[in-house]
Amino acid sequence: MDSAVQAIEFLARSEHRVATLRALSESGHDRRDLRAVTGASDPTIGRAIRDFEDRSWIVRDGPYYELSPLGEFVTERFFELREGMRTADTLREVWHWLPREMDGFAVEHFEDAVVAYPGPNYPYTPVERVTHLLESTDSIRGLGTTIYKSGNLDVFCRRVIDGMEMEYLYSPPVLQAIVDWNPELTARAFECDNCTVFLHDDLPDDTRCGLNIMDNCIGICGHDPDTAQLEAVIDTTSAEAREWAESIYEQCRTEARPFEAQELDSGGLDSTEKPLRVEPQ
Repeated sequence: MDSAVQAIEFLARSEHRVATLRALSESGHDRRDLRAVTGASDPTIGRAIRDFEDRSWIVRDGPYYELSPLGEFVTERFFELREGMRTADTLREVWHWLPREMDGFAVEHFEDAVVAYPGPNYPYTPVERVTHLLESTDSIRGLGTTIYKSGNLDVFCRRVIDGMEMEYLYSPPVLQAIVDWNPELTARAFECDNCTVFLHDDLPDDTRCGLNIMDNCIGICGHDPDTAQLEAVIDTTSAEAREWAESIYEQCRTEARPFEAQELDSGGLDSTEKPLRVEPQ
C-alpha cells in the first residue's frame, strides 16, 4: 500500500487520533487537557502522542504538546480531505442535477448544503423543501425551471401577491407552461409591481436545473428534462456559492429581454420545442 494512503488510514481509523489532532490544531495541550477534550483514556492519549512524535507531527514544550510545522500541514490537508469526502457523500445522490453549463460552478462551495430528493417511500421531500424556502424569504431572483410543481407554484404566486419581491428569467416554453397551469393566478402575480419577469432563449442547464437566490441562501433545483419532475433541491448559505450564483444571474439577465403581458394573448410564447406541462404535486 502507498505510504501516503497508509498515513491517511492511520488517522482515519481512530477517532481519538483525529480528535487529538483537532485539539492540537487549536492550541497546545498537556495530557490531562487532551484526555478531557477527546474523551480518550490516558493510555490511548499516550499511544497517540508517541505515534505523532514518531511521525514528527508534534513537539513538546514542557508539559504541553503542540503541532510541528509538518503536523500543521498534515492536519490541514487531512481535514480538507475529510470535508471533501463529506461533501461528496452529501451530493452523490443528486450529482446528475448539478450545473454543467453555468460557468464557475464548484462543488466545494456546497460543503454545507442541504439536499432534498425523493425517497422511495416519500417522494415529496424536495417539493416541501422548496415551499419552506419560499416561505422563509422576502425576495427571490432566479432562472430556469426551479419552481415547476403545482404545489410550489401556488405558494410562489401567492407569496408574490403578498409582497415578496420577485425577479425571474424564464425560457418561453417554461413560462407558457406556468401560465397554462393557472392563467388567473399567474396573471394576478405578474400584475404586481414587485414582480419582474424576463425571457431568455438559451438559459444554461435549462434542461437540467435552475437557480434561485433568496434572502439567506441560494438553491439549485434539478428537474427531469422529459417530465419536469422535481428531482433534487440543493441549497446553501455559503458566501462563495452566493457570489457564484449572483454572477450567473447577472450574466443571464443582461442577455434576457423583458416579458410583455401581450405576448400571452398574441401567442408570442409559442415554441417549436417539446411542450411542457406543470406536474401536479
